[in-house]
Amino acid sequence: QVQLVESGGGLVQAGGSLRLSCAASGSFTSTSAMGWYRQAPGKQRELVARVTSGGRTQDADSGKGRFTITRDNARNTVFLQMNSLKPEDTAVYYCNAGVISRIFEYDYWGQGTQVTVSS
Repeated sequence: QVQLVESGGGLVQAGGSLRLSCAASGSFTSTSAMGWYRQAPGKQRELVARVTSGGRTQDADSGKGRFTITRDNARNTVFLQMNSLKPEDTAVYYCNAGVISRIFEYDYWGQGTQVTVSS
């Protein structure tokens, strides 16, 4: 059984910062791409940023210059540093990871962490 455990969400004023963490735990070989998505009320889930095991990143335009995704491969953990937060960043943020077990790769999602940015 594999779990993605997220932490770091909360309430912050506009212009503030938050750091999200997501750790993959359980029985598996390694992780491939890991990333963050978000879903605001009434909207579809959208990519925020993702990073491959080799460190190549993909960032949505909404967070460029403000959000930075990094990962610790040894701990199968991905981080999202969010600076200069805006009220429109308010959403539930979900961690996503490709988890490799033997020769198969499985897609996992975290339970989500609420980020609320007040104006």
